Amino acid sequence: MKRKVFQRGLLGLSLGISIGYVITIAISVFHRDGSYIPCEPSLVEAVQSEIGAVVLQAVSCGVLGAAFGAASLIWDIDSWSIAKQTGLYFLVIAATMLPIAYLTHWMEHSIAGIILYAGVFLAIFVFIWLIQYCIWKNRIQSINRRIEKQE
Repeated sequence: MKRKVFQRGLLGLSLGISIGYVITIAISVFHRDGSYIPCEPSLVEAVQSEIGAVVLQAVSCGVLGAAFGAASLIWDIDSWSIAKQTGLYFLVIAATMLPIAYLTHWMEHSIAGIILYAGVFLAIFVFIWLIQYCIWKNRIQSINRRIEKQE
C-alpha cells in the first residue's frame, strides 16, 4: 500500500506541475494582451520576486497533484462505503487545496474570498463526483446485463 501511495503521489506530483503550467498558459491566452502571466501578481508582490513566486506556485501545484494522486487510493478500499470514501477523499483534498490556494493567492485573502473559493471548490467536487457516479453506475449495470445474458 505504501508503494502505491508513493507511485500515485509521484505521478500526481508531475501531473500537478504540468496542469498548473497549462493553466497559466490558458490564463495568459485569455488575458489577450500578449503577455505571459506565470502567477497571480499579488503572489509576486507577497514573495517580492517573480521567480520566487513561480517556484512557490510550481511546488504548490506539485504538492497538490501528489495529494490528489495519493488520495485516489481511497477509492480502491472496497470495504468502505461510498459515503466514507467520498467524505475522506473530500477532507484530504480540501485540506490540501484550500491552504495552497490561499498561499498562492488563487483566492482573495478575505473571509468572503475564502467562502467563495470553498463554495466553488465544493460545487466542482460535487459536479465531478456526480458525473463519475453516473458513469460507474452505467458501467456496473452494463456488466450486470452481460452476466444475466450469459446465465
